[in-house]
Amino acid sequence: MYVLLAEDEETIAVTLADALVDAGHRVEHAAETTAALKLLEETNPDVVVTDIRMPGGGGMELLERSVALDPKRAVVLMTGYGTVEQAVEAMRIGAAHYMQKPFRNEAMVALVERLGRERALELENRRLKRELSELDSARMGEMVGRSPAMRAVFERITTVAPTDATVLIEGESGTGKERVARALHDRSLRAEAPFVAISCAALPENLLEAELFGHERGAYTDAHRARKGRFALADRGTLFLDDIDDMPLATQVKLLRVLQERSFEPLGSESSVEVDIRVIAATKVPLRDLVREGRFREDLFYRIHVVPLPLPPLREREGDIPLLVQCMIERHGGGREFTVSPATLALMERYPWPGNVRELENAVQRAIALSGGKTELQRGFLLPLDERWRGAIETPEEVRPLREVLRETEIAHIRRALEQTGGHRSQTAELLGISRKVLWEKLRDFDILPDEDGG
Repeated sequence: MYVLLAEDEETIAVTLADALVDAGHRVEHAAETTAALKLLEETNPDVVVTDIRMPGGGGMELLERSVALDPKRAVVLMTGYGTVEQAVEAMRIGAAHYMQKPFRNEAMVALVERLGRERALELENRRLKRELSELDSARMGEMVGRSPAMRAVFERITTVAPTDATVLIEGESGTGKERVARALHDRSLRAEAPFVAISCAALPENLLEAELFGHERGAYTDAHRARKGRFALADRGTLFLDDIDDMPLATQVKLLRVLQERSFEPLGSESSVEVDIRVIAATKVPLRDLVREGRFREDLFYRIHVVPLPLPPLREREGDIPLLVQCMIERHGGGREFTVSPATLALMERYPWPGNVRELENAVQRAIALSGGKTELQRGFLLPLDERWRGAIETPEEVRPLREVLRETEIAHIRRALEQTGGHRSQTAELLGISRKVLWEKLRDFDILPDEDGG
């Protein structure tokens, strides 16, 4: 558990911090109000223990800010100058406990541990309630779907989210891999901590390492000041490595070390930084293929392939398109009510959507933007203009009887055979694989007159 300790008396701060660390907790200490407020904003502690009187606004200001950020977080106030009125005011604002100095460190550690357990139960209760409601619906976070393929995804998320297991999301571009990663984080015990995402395809190798591990001032050209990397920013939370299939081999070696040791060295630094993170990775191509091609390290593959989570392409999500379209209209419609005709929805369900959910969302946004004063979204804006796709998804307005279509096809085929043999019936019958008698009957029935009466 992470405790923020705000105390300006060095003796109390050191001994109490040591007691909390010995009990297995992580402690960050601030000796004045401004520093404490900064830590509160940036690090999201589980419990706050603060002196009322210290440089700056004091413990009451820290209490008010903590309650504003998270009303459920426990705040313990310490004071050597307590009054009944002050204690009542602190409880009214939202303090969990008010402790008079001097006190035994063991008593404070026991109190912090009890408050920490209560917070953990509260977070778990919230998570379970959310999961129960989502299991009965077609929505999970920013994702929607009722298809069997998406139900399987939702179930896998629900099962694995509360653990710290590394997850590898496997899916084509545009299937929503980052939304899956966010859903895993939001349903984990790290939900109150940061979710930090980075695309391994977006930066060249040297900049990618600086983004991941951070750097000291002067570590490379233009490094004018020290900067934290994504691993440090994600401490106690979740780091999402998107497009890990594009990560350079040299960076893969360093990533493997971090995953094994949970520590790293910022660029230009000789000191290691320890981190407590959960890693979620995503790939748009099968990593096993890249391992066979020598483009991805096998040891790293097995390190991140702990829990695979395959994400289906949109073409395999039967029945989800109407639901997705409605959700996207609500998201991008600006409060206006738009509709899509059943005929257009039927065509949209036949289109293969090679760009997956991202392509569908772009199409809905385009149709809304170009709708003018109309409330029905137009087919021409929702479906591609490429005729290669139009021929595959659109059906003729008239559906003719099968017998009629087969008759026309057979007549055309016999005519081509007669043309190829110069009207010679014996050769035509042989070419078609039928007897002369059958050919003669078909010529009669179809009223076909060959150019010559061949033998």
